[in-house]
Amino acid sequence: MDITFLLNGESVSIEDVAPMATLLDWLRETRGLTGTKEGCNEGDCGACTVMVSDENGVRALNACILLLPQVQGKAIRTVEGITAPDGTLHPVQEAMVAHHGSQCGFCTPGFIASMAVAHCNGTDDYNTALAGNLCRCTGYAPIMRAAEAAKSAPVPNWLHDELPADLPAQPAAGDMTGNVVLPTSSEDLATWYEAHPDATLIAGATDVGLWITKQLREIENAAFLHLCTDMQHIVETDRSLRIGAGVRIADLIAVMDRLHPSFGTMLRRYGSAQVRGAATIGGNIANGSPIGDGPPPLIALGARLHLRKGDARRDIALEDFFLDYGKQDRAAGEFVEAISIPKQADRLKVYKLSKRFDQDISALCGAFNITVTGSTVTAARIAFGGMAGTPKRANAAEAALIGAPWSDSTIRAAMAAIADDYTPMSDMRASGRYRIGTAQNMLLRYWQEDQGLSAPLAEVTA
Repeated sequence: MDITFLLNGESVSIEDVAPMATLLDWLRETRGLTGTKEGCNEGDCGACTVMVSDENGVRALNACILLLPQVQGKAIRTVEGITAPDGTLHPVQEAMVAHHGSQCGFCTPGFIASMAVAHCNGTDDYNTALAGNLCRCTGYAPIMRAAEAAKSAPVPNWLHDELPADLPAQPAAGDMTGNVVLPTSSEDLATWYEAHPDATLIAGATDVGLWITKQLREIENAAFLHLCTDMQHIVETDRSLRIGAGVRIADLIAVMDRLHPSFGTMLRRYGSAQVRGAATIGGNIANGSPIGDGPPPLIALGARLHLRKGDARRDIALEDFFLDYGKQDRAAGEFVEAISIPKQADRLKVYKLSKRFDQDISALCGAFNITVTGSTVTAARIAFGGMAGTPKRANAAEAALIGAPWSDSTIRAAMAAIADDYTPMSDMRASGRYRIGTAQNMLLRYWQEDQGLSAPLAEVTA
């Protein structure tokens, strides 16, 4: 496989690229660009953050789990290229110096990349933009002050001129003859995947990247999906919302902010900005994790999953896709093409419980969609992740609600029924007893918020 991309403003072509090599390793070992650091090597600490630009804009991504084929046709800026060719510092670099934002310096290149992306995009929510960058010695206060100080400076010409112009062509795209391919459409993908049903499908690589860096897996057959643009659209009608499987989590947030704000709020806690800029909603579903944060709210909204194998398509209720731990209703050579949600009045609340507020795996995630007509519950869809071997609806709790008065006593009965719905395991994140208790309390929280009481702890003030 041959790829072409821009690196710090210069065109780079690589022949016979090692498809499972990470951008981080290639930058450091082949190009000598050692400013980009390896910290966790799993996309958590942000020391490896780089700027990635394409026709969709500028993103901060983790180079440690960004595989080389994924940079095809894109523009990459490392910390060395965020500085001008003549050595002029970027405004965020100048501000970091002025505000003493660096001590040991190991994390600094990643912070610079994330700050430069935020600066380029006009983002001033630095709590969100920098949540994926870890600093253990300086502390965040001077870094935040530096970001604030730089925000009014113009985007430097050496970055502005590149975006989105001057991106290289895509010579590797569309070559579907090998064992590792870059399809440019779902049609190409369907044909190739049916003939290579044991292959790995790689969208954002936020999961697969760890197979390579942590589990040291050898992946010989793979299709990289990031050029399948026809799977990256959100189509909204009066009756439904159809979300392509290739839609990134970052691009889903704005839609959910408008239609189901609680879902949008939860998605902001999905990994970091670097992860949300790569991870796709289809990948989050297809990997079948029982603690994936996407499925519970989608199940609560009555989502249907659209699957494709060759020219054959079928759709199923999303909750029916998850059969058992590690097992999904997906045939060999079949892939997730899209997810659809019926349009509905917003009654959805999503609660994520984790040890850290930002960038942490859920101990459990609860989604509640309860319809009340008059003073009676007429419909209820409740789903949890982290309570069973799959994302799973709370059927007994739903039955306790439907047809009953919308009252505290009804809520208490439904809370008790949750214990009949699940027998959660105990692990390092939470005990089974704690999971049951907090799941019950989430339902109580839904009721109290519906009665006008405010519960979000992050918003409590003295």
